[in-house]
Amino acid sequence: MGRSRGGLTTKIHLAGDDGCRPPAVLITPGQWGDAPRLIPVLDRIRVPRPAGGHPRTRPDHLCGDKAYSSRRNRRYLRRRQIRHTIPERRDQQAHRRRRGSADGRPASFQRDRYARKRACIFQGTAAVAAIRLWLRS
Repeated sequence: MGRSRGGLTTKIHLAGDDGCRPPAVLITPGQWGDAPRLIPVLDRIRVPRPAGGHPRTRPDHLCGDKAYSSRRNRRYLRRRQIRHTIPERRDQQAHRRRRGSADGRPASFQRDRYARKRACIFQGTAAVAAIRLWLRS
């Protein structure tokens, strides 16, 4: 738990697959920023392969909200060849435009893929939080 304007709070950073299963969960104090937590969450992903061998650690595609938009995260995802759909924050867009060609091209963004984020992912997040609370008591 961490202290914020609303009192003692926590945040759940969750990677969810298409079947609403959480392959990776990270709990942080509520006042911590979201963008720096993307890489630790991705580093926790371990999906066993049916035929054995090393588990998969790289998703096919990543969808995230604006809170996870940062140059560091985009660079990390490019290096690991993870396709992603993360909207760019307005202040980042303005900064990029101000710098001109020195700051590169706009981040690609697939609006239709982003709109397909389902409510079951959010329901899965709440379920994980509830399970964690039940297991602690």
